[in-house]
Amino acid sequence: MRIDKLLANAGFGSRAEVKKLLKQGIVTVNEVKVKDPKTQVNGERDLIQVKGVEVHYREFVYIMLNKPKDVISATEDRIHQTVVDLVAHEYGHYELFPIGRLDLDTEGLLLLTNDGQYSHQLMAPKKHVGKLYQAEVRGCVTEEDVEAFHNGLELKDGYKTKPAHLEILKAGDHSLVQVEVSEGKYHQVKRMFEAVGKQVMKLERLRIGELWLDEGLSRGKYREMSIGERELALRNQKKDH
Repeated sequence: MRIDKLLANAGFGSRAEVKKLLKQGIVTVNEVKVKDPKTQVNGERDLIQVKGVEVHYREFVYIMLNKPKDVISATEDRIHQTVVDLVAHEYGHYELFPIGRLDLDTEGLLLLTNDGQYSHQLMAPKKHVGKLYQAEVRGCVTEEDVEAFHNGLELKDGYKTKPAHLEILKAGDHSLVQVEVSEGKYHQVKRMFEAVGKQVMKLERLRIGELWLDEGLSRGKYREMSIGERELALRNQKKDH
């Protein structure tokens, strides 16, 4: 990797600002001054210092976020605050993006990274990674609905969903349920309930694969994920009932 890109990713400013640092002769690689921004370095093996202070570089970061309502799952937006905006003050020098998306009014577990390969592994349809949601639903959810979700539902646009696992926690005029899907179609959970004559009033994602939302994270808060947690998210938890 080029030294200017590495330093920019490590939080030393824009590429232009990093080039000024290099010109000042205060950047060393293995104790040798480096002024050429094109100099190739290895962030894990080379000793890189700025003003004698070692640079601890990480190429990729992985963030667990408890997404609040009215925040859009995007990198930028002219109208709404984005999930990337929530972490920008600490991770703004990384080119983070959300893995998948949650609707504007959906809350809960969302992952952010700058690792495209990891994102692809998690989102690839053939992986069938289950995603568990809890929903407050207007209307009485029944065992017939459970069976319909299990068999797959035909949505208004004619799309037939893959089987989903629906569990009724409380039934009534307003029901509380959990539903696990292995797809990520637009407004999928909401459209599935519309297909059985119900309306989702509140929706929260609790789990991806085997990775649960950290209960210690309040809405809008985030933290980095461990290696073990990243692996948990990739595990197929889809229930075949």
